Amino acid sequence: MVGVGVFTTSGYLLADLGHPDLVLLAWVVGGFIALCGALSYGALARRMPESGGEYYFLSRTFHPLLGFLAGWTSLLAGFTAPIAAAALALDAYFRFAFGISAPPELIATGIIAVAALMHGVRLGYGVCIQNLAVGLKVVLIFAFVFFGVSRLPAPISVSLASVGESFDLGAFAAALVWISFAYSGWNATVYIAGEVRQPQKYLHRSLLLGTGVVIFMYIGLNFVFVNAAPLHAITDRAEIGAIAAQFIGGDTLQRAVSGLISLALFTSVSAMLMAGPRVYARMADDGLFPTLFSSKSEVPSAAVILQALLAATVVWVSPLRELLGYIGFTLGLSTLLTVAALVFLRWREGPDRVPIPLYPWVPAFFAVATLLALGFMLMREPIGATLGLATVVSGVPIYYLFRRIEIIKG
Repeated sequence: MVGVGVFTTSGYLLADLGHPDLVLLAWVVGGFIALCGALSYGALARRMPESGGEYYFLSRTFHPLLGFLAGWTSLLAGFTAPIAAAALALDAYFRFAFGISAPPELIATGIIAVAALMHGVRLGYGVCIQNLAVGLKVVLIFAFVFFGVSRLPAPISVSLASVGESFDLGAFAAALVWISFAYSGWNATVYIAGEVRQPQKYLHRSLLLGTGVVIFMYIGLNFVFVNAAPLHAITDRAEIGAIAAQFIGGDTLQRAVSGLISLALFTSVSAMLMAGPRVYARMADDGLFPTLFSSKSEVPSAAVILQALLAATVVWVSPLRELLGYIGFTLGLSTLLTVAALVFLRWREGPDRVPIPLYPWVPAFFAVATLLALGFMLMREPIGATLGLATVVSGVPIYYLFRRIEIIKG
């Protein structure tokens, strides 16, 4: 979960929302939406504990076409674009941390290649490195939050009048789409559910505990980010974490925090290169993707290579800011439909087979909040939203092409 979104989004949100307290409020609301999503997905994962994520849920609940569209969306917007965005964001922090001066596309491509090697050969090596790096990342991030709060320049006061004057409902709703991308890893466990020991016991725990920890982490980080530096220094800037660290502790802390954020972004790239290929392997197992990418061993190496090549291609053709809005909108569509599948499954099978915490409020709040955010995003940023819709629709002819090939082969 902890990747490019939290370390780049707030600078852009300040430009759109105009007030740091509105930015923090958006992170709180976005966290609550993510928690409702995690509760909903946890209910689905207990009922259907297999790998594949939204593809598997929608294929088995509604129709293989909807599942394929979710998988197609995962391929392009769920993993490919976020991997590219995280790898591109690494460039800004690499420069602060290590003084490396190189084309950002070159650095991003190298990072993707390293992560692909980790997860494309042996499962154990990649998982071990990932777990160690994530553990170190979490400890250091909380340490930075505590240190940053203690070093903020003055007591923070909130002016409700100034917040009210700055509030724009459409901008706030669109901001939630951006923030939904930062939180989007809350559903990552369901992509590898079939490889989890005792999935009925551990899947929903990982969803809820992971999301809860990250909510506190994100609110703490952004409290420090938006209060540590003058607004003009961080507004509309991607490297907001490095800038905030420089104002708190000078160049030494800036380099240290930039190194920490570089580690966080790398683990994000690594996690997505581990999870994403499992979706395509599952699609290949079901005959909806070329059999080359099927899960013939513990590591779907061909799918990992495909994912890495696609992400590296996006790195060279798309800027970071446009990627963030596009990803948030497209993933919102997929999660919205998946929560609808949960409600449908409960209606069809009953509450005993599909228990949902605080039903119907949890899935209803998630669905309504996501739908409103997507609607405002479509009105305010039609290009990114239209590209997201086009991504989903483009999967329809691909689905029928693969189905025809499978029928001919059969």
